[in-house]
Amino acid sequence: MIETERLILRHWRDDDAETLYKYASDPEVGHPAGWPPHTSVENSLEVIRTVFNAPEVYAVVLKSTREPIGCCGIMFSESLHSADMRPTEGEIGYWIAKPYWGLGLIPESVRALLHRGFDDLDISTMWCGYYDGNDKSKRVCEKCGFRFHHTNPDVVSPLGDKRTEHIYVMTKDDF
Repeated sequence: MIETERLILRHWRDDDAETLYKYASDPEVGHPAGWPPHTSVENSLEVIRTVFNAPEVYAVVLKSTREPIGCCGIMFSESLHSADMRPTEGEIGYWIAKPYWGLGLIPESVRALLHRGFDDLDISTMWCGYYDGNDKSKRVCEKCGFRFHHTNPDVVSPLGDKRTEHIYVMTKDDF
């Protein structure tokens, strides 16, 4: 568990499935990040048990309500990720429910993950990316101190469409 001023980052639990479905079924949440909206509570439970069960994937939970409102995590070279990474590197991914957009909660989560990665996991380089047009994710990269590294045109997203992806980077020395 990781705590910030307003958030608790904790592992996902099966009993989070209903709340996850409530937020992840919104196409405005998943589509910009390249994943399909959740179709049922059962679908959300399957995601919790498969995708969200990785060691460094966390539910973003509001301290004030104890409700999971998003997800963030560090992915490594042996897992699904966007950046071309070495074993000592990680990629940060994130999303947040629409009612919580613009409140600075994801930058708060990402900063906590940067501390986790660089201080606790001895990661040398952190990557972060977003698809063209996802200005909210671009802003998170910039607010958290990542610097632009390169652009990948014609990347096939998990939705099966081709997109332009922008990749940002931060080294442990930059942190």
